[in-house]
Amino acid sequence: MYIKRNIGWGVILRYAWKNLIFFTLYASLIFYVYHFLGWNFLDIPFQPISVIGIAVAFYIGFKNSQSYDRFWEGRKIWGGIVNYSRTWAIQVLSFIRSEDNAADKKMQAQLIYRHIGWINALRVQLRQPRPWSLKEDKLVERMFDKHGERNPSCNEAFNYINKREFIDLKKRVNPATHLIKNQAMDIVALKEKEIIDGFQEDQMQSVLEEFYTLQGQCERIKNTPFPRQYGYFSRVFTWIFVLILPFGLLDVFEDDALISGDAVQSWYGFLMIPFSVLISWIFITMEKVGDNSEDPFEGRINDVPMTALCRTIEIDLRDMLDEENLPDPVEPKDYILY
Repeated sequence: MYIKRNIGWGVILRYAWKNLIFFTLYASLIFYVYHFLGWNFLDIPFQPISVIGIAVAFYIGFKNSQSYDRFWEGRKIWGGIVNYSRTWAIQVLSFIRSEDNAADKKMQAQLIYRHIGWINALRVQLRQPRPWSLKEDKLVERMFDKHGERNPSCNEAFNYINKREFIDLKKRVNPATHLIKNQAMDIVALKEKEIIDGFQEDQMQSVLEEFYTLQGQCERIKNTPFPRQYGYFSRVFTWIFVLILPFGLLDVFEDDALISGDAVQSWYGFLMIPFSVLISWIFITMEKVGDNSEDPFEGRINDVPMTALCRTIEIDLRDMLDEENLPDPVEPKDYILY
C-alpha cells in the first residue's frame, strides 16, 4: 500500500516510461508522414474517436470500481482478522486459569504464538502468484524483488511454533488451515482436563470458526481471478482508442492551422504529438490502475499491507502476554507499506 500522499515521479516513470516512449514515437511518425510526405488521407474526423473515448472511459470506470471493491473487501477481511485476533488473546488469557500458573502461562503462550504463526502463514500463502497474476515491467518487478516481500514459502511460521509442529506443517497442503486445527485440538484437550468449561470451549471454538471464515474469504478473492471479459477487453478497447487517437488529432490541429493562414501557425499541427501522448498516457494509466487493484494480496504497491498488519497483531498479542522486548512496527520501503 502506497502511503505517500503524492505519488513520486520515480514510481510513475517506472510504470509509464515504455508507454511514453512508444506514444511519442508513434505520434511523431504519424505527424511526419502526414506533414512531410503529404499523406493527407491519414486524418480522420475526431467526432467518432471522441465517441469511442467516452465509451472506453465508461468501461474503464466500471472495471476500476469493481477492482477497488476487491481491494476494499480484502482490507475489511484483514480488519476482521485484527479484531478477532485480539478477542482470541483475551479469551486465552482469561479462560485458561488453573492452580498450575506455570502450565497456564506455557499454554497461553503456545496458543497465542501459534495464532501469530497462523496469520503469517496465511499472509505468505496469499502472496503466492497465480497463473493469472499481473506481470509488471522489469523496473517495477526489480523494485518489488529488492523489497523482498513476495516470500516463496511458509517459513514465516517457524518462529512461532515448536520444531516438531513445524516439520509436520511443511507436509501440509494448506499450513494455515492446519494451524487452526491444532488450536482446536488444544482447546479440546483443555476441556478434557477441566481447565476450561463447556461454555468457554464453545466461545473459543467460535472464534476459531471465524478465523476459518476469514481465511476462506481471503482464499475466495485470491483464487477467483477478476473476470477476464472485463480485464482483457478493457485493455483491448483502450489500446484501440490510443492507436487511432493521433489520426483524429491531425484533423483537429491541422484545421486550426489552415484557418489561421499564418506561416508560424503552419506548425500548429505539431501540437498533435504532445497532446496525443498526454491523452494516451491518461487512458493507459486509468486502465493500469484497475489492473493493479484486481488482486489485493500480491504484495504490490496498491495491495493490502498484510505484513504490517501481521506485525501489528503480533505486537498487540505479545504485549498482552506482558512481554517486554516487543518488535518494532513494519516500516514502509520506498513509501510502500507491505
